[in-house]
Amino acid sequence: MIRLKRAYDEAKRGDGHRVLVDALWPRGVTKEALRLDVWLKEIAPSTELRKWFGHDPQRFAEFRKRYLAELSRPAVQPLLDELARLAKDGTLTLVFGAHDPEHNNAVVLAEAITRRRNQAGAPARRSGGRQRPATPSIARTRRENSRDQASSSAPPRKRRRDKPTSSRRMSIEDKMPTSRSARSTTRTRWTCSSTIR
Repeated sequence: MIRLKRAYDEAKRGDGHRVLVDALWPRGVTKEALRLDVWLKEIAPSTELRKWFGHDPQRFAEFRKRYLAELSRPAVQPLLDELARLAKDGTLTLVFGAHDPEHNNAVVLAEAITRRRNQAGAPARRSGGRQRPATPSIARTRRENSRDQASSSAPPRKRRRDKPTSSRRMSIEDKMPTSRSARSTTRTRWTCSSTIR
């Protein structure tokens, strides 16, 4: 099941996997309030297309056509496969920041995911080759997002300095020989330690 939800609407327990599908973070919304599973900037429309569209409802038909063409790129296919799998297994909520709930990129993306899910549910064509497993790119993006959140909230860690093992500090007793034979040993020791450094 695919749901569409504005970023400014309250996140609910029944939303399932919440995926932000915009290239830009929604203004005035915190990470905690959004409660995302993943932010997929890679699947958002290109900057040029987004600026050209400008959320003008009269341009939506052409925007839809161009965005579907962008979604047919090979780099985006693993992400669409993964989103289709999530929608098939449970609830997938596409989160967007646009004010118009009927004319935005999430509507077009939901259409593309539904097509992909229906193609995956159809009987497989005889191509003679094995089907490729889905790429875990969403899981990888989720890990990267959680790592970014953890690094931004945690205080910087102090680096531990390891002392080099080759040079050893000598005590005052080591420097002061007690006998004549010990003096020659000390000179040798100093010579050896200077070569180590």
